[in-house]
Amino acid sequence: MIVLKTEQEIQNMKKSGELLARLHKEIGKMIKPGVSTMEIDKFVEDYLKEHNAYPEQKGYHGYPYATCASINDEICHGYPRPEPLKEGDIVTIDMVVNIDGWLADSAWSYAVGNVSDEAKQLLDVTKEALYKGIEQAVVGNRLGDIGYAIQCFVESYGYSVVRDFVGHGIGKKMHEDPQVPHYGIPGRGQRLVEGMVITIEPMINVGTYRMKMDDNEWTARTVDGKLSAQYEHTIAITKDGPMILTEQD
Repeated sequence: MIVLKTEQEIQNMKKSGELLARLHKEIGKMIKPGVSTMEIDKFVEDYLKEHNAYPEQKGYHGYPYATCASINDEICHGYPRPEPLKEGDIVTIDMVVNIDGWLADSAWSYAVGNVSDEAKQLLDVTKEALYKGIEQAVVGNRLGDIGYAIQCFVESYGYSVVRDFVGHGIGKKMHEDPQVPHYGIPGRGQRLVEGMVITIEPMINVGTYRMKMDDNEWTARTVDGKLSAQYEHTIAITKDGPMILTEQD
């Protein structure tokens, strides 16, 4: 069942989203060779506590950390680790912020020092794909319009869209209806109506979209070992167009 949000409830979620956006900006300042994703995870947990917020994904189905930190060929749900990031890595930090029971969700991919041209293009294309999808998040469109816009754009670069993980509704629960695929057929799927709040979070691979799971049963990575990147915003569908609740600008 899709839970529509009132204007006030969207503003409550925007409060969480604004804190999450500020936190991503702080993380961006930290990212460099020699810093570990475990250090970033501790910083996030401390930052949220200082701001009377909570890392919603910690403890979710037993997940032990405040963030997911996915490096290079890891698609999503990477565990933070003590090993330092290296020059040329790319890393995606994904987290969900809870303020007074209302949630916001955002992932961002970062270059560690100087990265290869291949990695830089993947980051640029994946970020632009996110905004291509958001452009379609308007009243009257369908979920397939979002997925189609993303898929067409990234496939024009020879990249692939991950199928196994999708966006989702969000509110007082981390995962609500509907599911939001990042591939699809225009004019198909759930129609978008005012009051829906969803995540759009394309995971884009240099090679095949196929994935495999690590032994921790959380971390997904590309089967061919090629790079993967992800950018994610929480979006409210309003009569005036998409409202990005986690916008960093």
